[in-house]
Amino acid sequence: MKKIIFTLLCGLLFTTAAQAQEMNSNGDNILGEYISDRGGSKSKIKVTKEEDGTYMAQVYWVENELDKDGNKRKDVKNPDKKLRNVDIDKVVLIKGLKYNAKKQKWGGADIYDPTMGMKVDVDVEFVSPTKLKLFGNILGIGKKVYWEKFK
Repeated sequence: MKKIIFTLLCGLLFTTAAQAQEMNSNGDNILGEYISDRGGSKSKIKVTKEEDGTYMAQVYWVENELDKDGNKRKDVKNPDKKLRNVDIDKVVLIKGLKYNAKKQKWGGADIYDPTMGMKVDVDVEFVSPTKLKLFGNILGIGKKVYWEKFK
């Protein structure tokens, strides 16, 4: 019985890995809508393709968009002072993301973290057909974040 369960789990794992690899085989597979849950704070992000062939990820909904006074929260930690008045549900997280067909992943851009007010290098790839792994790093030290594709 244990061998059967082990065999089924291995088969499922290899199937998921193969499906993730398939998602990584085409740059436009990243297009769509994702949900992110960072420490209980949920947001929805839309990934679109720009005219120059790169990809952009922008927030379009956040679960807790109002501050303690009932006003819409702003991107107050943005290092670019001109962007500190942008509504938190309109923040651009990634701009200029490029698909690398040889490596079958996306990179060459920075990801912006509005909770910390900083930008870091990002590498992006699917780990399952609906789960996108984003690895942001500075000098090789970084953090993984996962977005779940729902559209």
